[in-house]
Amino acid sequence: MGVKDRDRFSTATRIRLLGEQTAARVYRSQTKRQARRSRLTGRAALLALVLCTMVVALAYPMRQYVSQRAEIADLQREQRQARERVEQLRDLKARWQDDAYAEQQIRRRLHYVRPGETGYVVVDPGAAKQSRADLGAAGRPWYANVWDGVDKSDASHQ
Repeated sequence: MGVKDRDRFSTATRIRLLGEQTAARVYRSQTKRQARRSRLTGRAALLALVLCTMVVALAYPMRQYVSQRAEIADLQREQRQARERVEQLRDLKARWQDDAYAEQQIRRRLHYVRPGETGYVVVDPGAAKQSRADLGAAGRPWYANVWDGVDKSDASHQ
């Protein structure tokens, strides 16, 4: 074996060869990445620019569309409620056209009785005491009543 063969199998030579091979692989992968990156960067930037432009261009009309749809839904709900209220009022009007219903309501609300009937009114004792208390307040000046109301509300919170 010559010096050349011994040199070929020495550890230092093998390490140097491995280092050169690794450096070559790294260099090749970096150049491939750079070549690939440089090709896609322009396209990616253009695509991102187009997407951003589309988002900006459509953002305001979409917001308007959504708000108008919500407003339409609110107006439809109010219209439905108004129709229901009109139906209720028509029913009430039709009931008041009936003499029997009108008489029933007059007797109940105004405490009317027919000739020969005896009418009774039951008074709640608590309501009578409250109305007497309100009558006592009628003889005083208005600012005294306001001040008493403030005192009562303050006392109820304590």
